Amino acid sequence: MEQVHVPLDLLLALLLASVRITAWLVFAPPFSNRAVNARVKAMLGLAIALPMAERLRGQAPVGDPAAIVTAVAQQVLVGVALGALCALVFAAVQAAGDLIDLFGGFQLASAYDPLQQSQTAVFGKLYGWVSTALLVTTGGHLIVLNGFLGTFDVVPLNQAVSLGAISALMTDGVVRLFASALQIAAPLIAVLFVTDVGLGLLSRAAPALQVFAMSFPLKILVTLTLGGFAMALLPHVHPQLVETAVESIGRAVS
Repeated sequence: MEQVHVPLDLLLALLLASVRITAWLVFAPPFSNRAVNARVKAMLGLAIALPMAERLRGQAPVGDPAAIVTAVAQQVLVGVALGALCALVFAAVQAAGDLIDLFGGFQLASAYDPLQQSQTAVFGKLYGWVSTALLVTTGGHLIVLNGFLGTFDVVPLNQAVSLGAISALMTDGVVRLFASALQIAAPLIAVLFVTDVGLGLLSRAAPALQVFAMSFPLKILVTLTLGGFAMALLPHVHPQLVETAVESIGRAVS
């Protein structure tokens, strides 16, 4: 039986590249969804790394076990950090939905989401689904994936990444998350705030009215009526989020 000889540097390049890609897939949307099996993520990472192995074989640390272990740990760190940066960018859409739930009174109807393993209300879950659908249907996930694969040219397999730069970008990513969520949900939040002010003035002008009992159905009606208009902004926002995700990846490895 004829034996197949695989060069060690090619095998190591395949291993290290698949480790970085798989670590990124675990955190980066839409691949991070718990509906995607862990084995599927691992096989997808290996499949993406396979055609890149020949080009990356010169970056593999051959002959030093300590260097190989260090390189594996570095690839995990790089993949997790870049995946977390992407997750922070796209989490802004669901965070905007959570803000609408909070101001619109839907937070009381939150339910456990087994995929995210957290309590999620109506608009937060809906905005998360719409965000994932837009990301896939517009091909944004391929653009982000292409930007991530470009990191192998900037940060080779045998080179460490700056932890200080990554931590600074993570902090900036959290700030951008809240800012983007407020910008997406701002129109509806402003209307709900005006509704609260109007109900407060009405309670002062006519104390006999049961304003508190009226406030919940009224705010829910306003939220449901105007929620569609707020959701119509998402297709215009999503290309900016994809661009921000690719930019964050580039800044993290530059």
